[in-house]
Amino acid sequence: MARILPQQRLLLELLMASGHIAVPSEARGSILWRTLEECRQARWITVSEVTPDFLSIGITRAGRLAVRTAG
Repeated sequence: MARILPQQRLLLELLMASGHIAVPSEARGSILWRTLEECRQARWITVSEVTPDFLSIGITRAGRLAVRTAG
């Protein structure tokens, strides 16, 4: 299992508490988007388009497991 960085853990814990969050699609290149891409590549989150301007971010079972096993 990949090691979770602090910003990744924060994002995953937010998703565990809220279920889904919406993020603007135009903010690519920000720290948030870098973290989202890292988590997506690790298959810890799902990303789906809600509108052309906003995406829905959800946590996967693998993401929940990663947070729980990270301590």
